[in-house]
Amino acid sequence: MEEVALTVENVNPAFWQNKRVLLTGHTGFKGSWLSLWLQSLGATLRGISLEPPTVPALFSIAQVANGMDHQISDIRNYDILSALMADFKPEIVIHMAAQPIVRLSYQQPIDTFATNVMGTVNVLEAARHAGSVRAIVSVTTDKCYENREWVWGYREHEAMGGHDPYSSSKGCAELVGNAYRKSFFQAQGIALASARAGNVIGGGDWASDRLVPDILKALEDRRPVQIRNPHAVRPWQHVLEPLSGYLRLAERLYEHGQLDAEGWNFGPRDEDAQTVQWIVERLCQEWTGGGSWILQPGEHPHEAHYLKLDISKARSRLNWLPRWPLQTALSNITQWHQAWLAGADMRAVCLAQISQYQDEK
Repeated sequence: MEEVALTVENVNPAFWQNKRVLLTGHTGFKGSWLSLWLQSLGATLRGISLEPPTVPALFSIAQVANGMDHQISDIRNYDILSALMADFKPEIVIHMAAQPIVRLSYQQPIDTFATNVMGTVNVLEAARHAGSVRAIVSVTTDKCYENREWVWGYREHEAMGGHDPYSSSKGCAELVGNAYRKSFFQAQGIALASARAGNVIGGGDWASDRLVPDILKALEDRRPVQIRNPHAVRPWQHVLEPLSGYLRLAERLYEHGQLDAEGWNFGPRDEDAQTVQWIVERLCQEWTGGGSWILQPGEHPHEAHYLKLDISKARSRLNWLPRWPLQTALSNITQWHQAWLAGADMRAVCLAQISQYQDEK
């Protein structure tokens, strides 16, 4: 039987024009990219977040604050969060604020659970009292699943779990969202969905203890890249891939209500679930002047060896598919980083990559 080609739907610029969107975590790596994208779409945007988490930070060098209402606040403070949401009266909430680093969660488990679990409670509680919200996308992670080291991808109905504090906290955030959906939001007409993405990579990520930033820093310093687990397989994807999924999902929630108010996976195609070693070697090849890698000595906390996502549901019901093969993503990351080193206008570089992505067929 001949396979019918899927028509992939783009983010709809007309939908986002003048929509009131509240984004938590807007000063982070993913939040900065999404803020720029929403600005380019003409949304009226308020961000609530802590100060940028790194120096340098994408939020600063791409001048993200220039096109939005930028609020520094901690989502663990419900009173301030609630006041900021009620005052802004958002139609759409995208919740991305989190403590996102697995290894840091071993060092700071209380902060990790407080931010990722109670912070999510605060966001949802503020949204249910705001009187304006129609759609909420709560971003968690692929690591929310109970990882059984399967060779096939996890589907949205699989059990929540998590070995480390970070993964566990994100599984808890999923349960929080489900409770709010059933206890409050369905009756109020607020459509809440969770979005679970794989290992997100892209230009402008300087987070500590993350593979691609560590690789780029080593290449920049002309020293060998140290890696802990070369054979670990992850669902790598450029940051614009899941962000496009979040935007498409928010559009559907706003327009169709409870029909799509559930969990969604946004991951790469199967062939782009590659090993850490594959990523390192390709980036070394892409980098002007090349590079090399060595195995990092010492013992390291537990990390899952194999993790993939099944994106069949997003493909069939949202008409969403990833657009950039992993090699394209790595090329764009290398070009971005080298443009930054050369002193380019990084806001313009980011907006150009967003435009390029949107124009992909």
